[in-house]
Amino acid sequence: MSVDAATVRRIAHLARIAVTDDEVPHLQGELNAILAFVEQLSEVDVEGVEPMTSVTPMDMKKRADAVNDGEIADQIVANAPAPENHFFLVPKVVE
Repeated sequence: MSVDAATVRRIAHLARIAVTDDEVPHLQGELNAILAFVEQLSEVDVEGVEPMTSVTPMDMKKRADAVNDGEIADQIVANAPAPENHFFLVPKVVE
């Protein structure tokens, strides 16, 4: 797959990047190199290869799924202008 100058300008427009006419050929080469690398990766045979989370085998670290208040509720609402029972009071905005 090859990217032309019009496609480079379109990608720059979609990414909200200002690109001058002098920069288009350089970016065109960069994008073509990236796409060539992706095509090269698609040629690799990965049949039977298990997905990995790391290059070294390890188990994911897990923590207990326990609900608590963090035991610092007073510290959290200490700077609130109007705290009440460990909650932030906010003015009513909808009538």
